[in-house]
Amino acid sequence: MSEPATVHLVDASPYVFRAFFSLPDSIRDPEGRPVNAVYGFAGFLVKLVEIDAPSHLALAFDRSLTTSFRNDFYPGYKAGRELPPPALEAQIDDCLELGRAFGAACFIDERYEADDLIAALVDRLGERGHGAVIVTSDKDLAQLVSGRVALWDFARGERYGPAEVEAKFGVPPERIPDLLALAGDPVDSIPGVPGVGKKTAAALLGALGDLESVYRRLEEVPRLQIRGAASLAAKLAAHRETAFLSKRLATVAPEAPLAGWEASDLDALAYRGADPALLDPLCERLGFGALRDRIPRRR
Repeated sequence: MSEPATVHLVDASPYVFRAFFSLPDSIRDPEGRPVNAVYGFAGFLVKLVEIDAPSHLALAFDRSLTTSFRNDFYPGYKAGRELPPPALEAQIDDCLELGRAFGAACFIDERYEADDLIAALVDRLGERGHGAVIVTSDKDLAQLVSGRVALWDFARGERYGPAEVEAKFGVPPERIPDLLALAGDPVDSIPGVPGVGKKTAAALLGALGDLESVYRRLEEVPRLQIRGAASLAAKLAAHRETAFLSKRLATVAPEAPLAGWEASDLDALAYRGADPALLDPLCERLGFGALRDRIPRRR
């Protein structure tokens, strides 16, 4: 068995989106196609490696906003989000190719989201005693934080262990899906229980336990020292089905498939720098001359 390692797991899509919307579309390849998202994503990866020098690195991408398995049982999932512009969608495969050329293991799936792929990696690495740093701006992934798993919000320079998650959200990491089950999440169109906000949800969970415990102990709710407790039990009872649906939507799926990777193969996630055989022709095609020189090469 290999020595315990810490694997940096990057939720790639937020950083691809950020690059696309923050950099001008005048950044184009020799054929005249916009490559601003790819260029900005490459710059992000360079900075990440410079700052943290990861020994192991994997990137997880979202393929689509509309093909998640969650849409099968709740068609409204993420329905409130605007679909990415075609100019951004056209750059996803190049970002994926860039990640591989950079020397990172890359994962993408038609049915499972990047959050699920990261959960699967955390789960399978954890079984072998390995830890992880999840690089993301997505609060939903706070549910994976533990003694071995930290969350790093790269843009804000904030790192979260279990104590920091609880201080920020009012619940420990394992209660994040319960929090979203009650309070909902408009960003992902997770409905929650109408009239229950995050503070109320956190207070309920702190007093009664997880979502299942809250519903088993509904008769105690009116006696809690929570604002609006007298009417809260009725709201919860009326929207029980929605609450449990919302928890299902908010919970990551560690059973997600990780195509091409065996959990015992830690070496496949080792970061040794970019592969010149992949990087050089890609940068030539994209017109990334100066940026290519900033990317650390495989030793």
